[in-house]
Amino acid sequence: MSVTQQQVLDVLGKVKSPDGVALIHANVLSSVTVNDGKVFFSINVDAAEARAWESVRAAAEAAVRAIPGVTTAMIALTAERKPGSPAAAPPAASHRHSHGVQPVSAHRPPQSPASPMSKQSEIPGIAAVIAVASGKGGVGKSTTALNLALGLRDLGLRVGLLDADIYGPSVPRLTGIHEKPQLDDNRKMIPIQRFGLAIMSIGFLVEEETAMIWRGPMVMSAITQMLRDVAWGTLDVLVVDMPPGTGDAQLTLAQNVPLRGAVIISTPQDLSLIDARRGLAMFKKVNVPVLGIVENMSYFQCPECGTRSDIFGHGGARLEAERLGVPFLGEIPLHMSIRATSDSGTPVVDSEPDGPHASIYRAIGAKVRDQLQGVIAAA
Repeated sequence: MSVTQQQVLDVLGKVKSPDGVALIHANVLSSVTVNDGKVFFSINVDAAEARAWESVRAAAEAAVRAIPGVTTAMIALTAERKPGSPAAAPPAASHRHSHGVQPVSAHRPPQSPASPMSKQSEIPGIAAVIAVASGKGGVGKSTTALNLALGLRDLGLRVGLLDADIYGPSVPRLTGIHEKPQLDDNRKMIPIQRFGLAIMSIGFLVEEETAMIWRGPMVMSAITQMLRDVAWGTLDVLVVDMPPGTGDAQLTLAQNVPLRGAVIISTPQDLSLIDARRGLAMFKKVNVPVLGIVENMSYFQCPECGTRSDIFGHGGARLEAERLGVPFLGEIPLHMSIRATSDSGTPVVDSEPDGPHASIYRAIGAKVRDQLQGVIAAA
């Protein structure tokens, strides 16, 4: 059954604001997006009133989910402080997945109750969550994240891959997945199984050409839902492909779950390394251990004559890792087979398992696994 925007507005008209005004007349709704049974919108209020509006957000979500044909409802409460208004304590829960202050894992330093990190809670069934990040786009982060996940799979681990790049999800194209996730009996999304991985991406929920014109709170809500509202099952490692930069998505992940580490992807040239330093500094600031740096597009070796060319320079990431005192995980060449298999949805570690590039990704995976062994064994 096809769900329309008018159906959503009709049910929202029955939800009342804290002042008793119908939600559609309270001048707080963003545009409502409806796409193949998936509904997205935000409620934008002053930060001083956020606590009173959380129950309204929950009621709106319940009303939308009750519409026949709705499979996903992603509703964020956006609380912004207006000029001159007093600061207010944040609401106890900005979305239905918050669980308050949780016990901190024994493997991580204790956090102050006032710290945003005090809201972290484990994802049941997942031993370790790691982020694959970069300070800037265009460095091959998503390709590396997918092939790293496959490398960890080849080492005997149970692995999931979450594409958290809300604005530019690449995993659907890299994996060749075009199907939509189904819901289980608990209305949790079932990740797509491909290449022996459990995979989830916002790109599975929207069309490839859809522009995700979302403000920060909607991005944060979407990432939280893909962490908490997915039936991940039992995993040794969940690899999270992060969007480039140091913004809302990175902070949401770090504040939501106890990250066991971050892998930083960079190319050799100075411009990329500058941004990689920013990413590394951000993870250190939120007490996430850096598992190491990978130098992608490290060199080009001509397939015809064998001549090696350092197109973007060479060795910059290794030197940066040494300077910052973090592990250097390895070099990945700029090669047509990596590009071609990525574009075709047949990642190189799976499609050419005996080739030299698969060996490189597995070697990087082994270094990551070795740093996580204590956590995985304890879980």
